[in-house]
Amino acid sequence: MLVGVLLVFLRIDDRAAWLTAICFAGLVASAPVEQMTGLMPAGLPNFVLAYMTVFFALAPTSMYWLFATFPAQSPLDSRIPWLKYLMLIAATSVAIPLACAVLITGSMDPLWPVLDRFARQDVRYLTGSYFFIGYGLALISLLGNSLRAPTAEARRKTRVMVWGTFAGILPWFVLQVIVAYQHTTPYQLPFWAWATAVIAMFLMPLSFAYAVVKHRVLEIPVLLRRSARYLLVQRGFLILMLGIGIAATLALAHSFTRHFPASAGAAIPVGVAFGMVLVGGGTWAQHRVSTQVDKAFFRSSYDTRQILENLVDKTRVVRNREQLSELLERNLAEALHPTFLLNYFEERGRFVLLSTSEVNAAPAVLPEDSWLAEVAFLHAGPIEVTPRSGVHEFLQIHAECLVPIAGREGQKLGLLVLGPRKSEGPYSGEDRRLLAVIANQAGNTLENIRLGEEIAGRVEADKRAAHEIELARQVQRKLFPQHPPNLASLDYAGDCVQARVVGGDYYDFIELAPGLLGFALADISGKGFPAALLMANLQANLRGQYALARDDLAGLLQSVNSLFYENTEPSHYATMFFGRYDDRLRVLQYVNCGHNPALVLRADNGVEWLASTATVMGMFPEWSCQISELQLNAGDTFLIYTDGLTEATSPDGAEFGEDRLRETLQQNRDLAAAPLLQVLLHTVQRFSPGEAGDDMTAVVAKIR
Repeated sequence: MLVGVLLVFLRIDDRAAWLTAICFAGLVASAPVEQMTGLMPAGLPNFVLAYMTVFFALAPTSMYWLFATFPAQSPLDSRIPWLKYLMLIAATSVAIPLACAVLITGSMDPLWPVLDRFARQDVRYLTGSYFFIGYGLALISLLGNSLRAPTAEARRKTRVMVWGTFAGILPWFVLQVIVAYQHTTPYQLPFWAWATAVIAMFLMPLSFAYAVVKHRVLEIPVLLRRSARYLLVQRGFLILMLGIGIAATLALAHSFTRHFPASAGAAIPVGVAFGMVLVGGGTWAQHRVSTQVDKAFFRSSYDTRQILENLVDKTRVVRNREQLSELLERNLAEALHPTFLLNYFEERGRFVLLSTSEVNAAPAVLPEDSWLAEVAFLHAGPIEVTPRSGVHEFLQIHAECLVPIAGREGQKLGLLVLGPRKSEGPYSGEDRRLLAVIANQAGNTLENIRLGEEIAGRVEADKRAAHEIELARQVQRKLFPQHPPNLASLDYAGDCVQARVVGGDYYDFIELAPGLLGFALADISGKGFPAALLMANLQANLRGQYALARDDLAGLLQSVNSLFYENTEPSHYATMFFGRYDDRLRVLQYVNCGHNPALVLRADNGVEWLASTATVMGMFPEWSCQISELQLNAGDTFLIYTDGLTEATSPDGAEFGEDRLRETLQQNRDLAAAPLLQVLLHTVQRFSPGEAGDDMTAVVAKIR
């Protein structure tokens, strides 16, 4: 009963543990406990009798159910799977009502009137047949599994239970034969005879518990051989320590009596004190040696949950494949004790060996599409390697288990190759389930490592890109005029606030001749780097031919249009305002190529808008323009700008527009050109807070 209860606590989710516990509870119920009910406290006999009624009836059914389904389905159960359910229904339908009656009355007397309606002899035969059939089918199923179980592990577990049952029941059976021959009872024989038989019965529940609890079961000869070795080493060391302690104590007592005869009476307490010191030191040494012996003989069974928790905890800090390989080797060595473990992890389309196991014949690299990888990944979990599989010939080593490591979407991330176990047995189903969970965890870790590598690569690429972008920004800023020429009658300034690091807005001041200033402001279609490259192209075309602007402004712009058209895609174009200012005459000649109208604020507060005089540049191969002329006077203010200013929107969706642009210019007309330009840009930015949707570029000029 104690073994059954402990078994349920150890394997509370295991059906075999519950069936074994019910079977043991039924065997206990067959004892003549009802003869001692008079010695029990009030109320307890009722429970005892009801317990015996239920579990005694369920014992044959539970034992048959156990052997029919554990450790594998028996040949009998595969042919008659409904028999165990029929036996359970019949047993419970009879036992439960009888147990309720016994529990209420505290006696089995109410049963006899019921039985009197039937022939008691027939009932006895029926009951005997049930027990005989139940226990008989259980033993048949047990023997059938020991011979014809589908796996080697199931056969080993069954044989352990067969041997335990045989060794546990045989002494009591022999005792019963002797008792029947002598016409006596077992307890009238000598104590050692029946006590030995009773003690031997413990082998049966212990063998059942061992088969259920152990993740795998060794062959009986291997189990006995290893147990004998372990016992010899452990107990041999203890006996050796005890012998040394006794000899040292006697030697000390003899030496003390010989050298100090006057204090011979003190020899005993001195010897006892010395013995206590030896016991303490021996206990410490025995504990240290026992730990090493336990490790050497693999006595500590592994706890799956503990291994998985350790893996989950440690994989959080794993940063590369080498650390993961070391972690897997350490945990699997403690859990399964393989003779070797090879870890193949995917790197750049191939499997690379990362392992400390000294297997020189194993290939260091496996192609991802190799025969071995294809075979391993055909299965969803670990596979047992058979001699006829061809794996041994492929790897040139004796492997026993292949464990594929796949990603969440089935990617081939790795492959574990395990050698034979040091425990001289194959990998059990429980082992393979553990390996499957470990492979799943390793797959998640490998995906995280790959993701980390990709992120690190992207971060490095982003750093390089950011550096390159910063260089591009610096280069583009250098394309804007750095040292504008000074003019006697004109105070002017320009600036560009880019929406991105680089942009497509462009302004320039070009000294065409002494006292003759050319200035340009353009807006390239698009944003970012494409627009910035086109802006550089436009700037190069203007700067390369600016000498034409002194005598032939239209010819300059036609040449720029032609080059821009040839060097860009048809969908790209530029709007531009190009002006030529005569410092002596204060005359502005200009061409507005599809650009926003320039604003002229006169000294008397009048306003003029300089509309387009030509179409956009770079869209048509044939292009012409009309040159307009404007006389400027002292106190006039001139502004050219891109649509980034007028189309800037407020949080409620309103545009800044030309009216606000004019009002801002009128309100701050007394400022010099550079401060006026900054006030204008800041006003637009306050009106449209947040990230700008387009570049904002403007040039302000004040006539002196």
